[in-house]
Amino acid sequence: MSIPKAFAVVVFSVMLVGCAHYYKVSDPSTGKAYYTEDVKRNGSAVEFKDEQTGGVVTLQNSNVQDIDKQEYEQGVAKK
Repeated sequence: MSIPKAFAVVVFSVMLVGCAHYYKVSDPSTGKAYYTEDVKRNGSAVEFKDEQTGGVVTLQNSNVQDIDKQEYEQGVAKK
């Protein structure tokens, strides 16, 4: 692999890692917290994949917070 191609691969990899987003979605009616990497908004509702269970969750009323990778990993590890 040429040096310019190798450099491009490294730069692209760093950009992908830097673009990762982590969210904590809380349901105020139950107090339950969910952890996900993607949140889709549909009006006042949010839909996302719960990383702990793998299930798709839709909440009408929620609190969505951006969190860092460490908090995300700790939240996913909780059972």
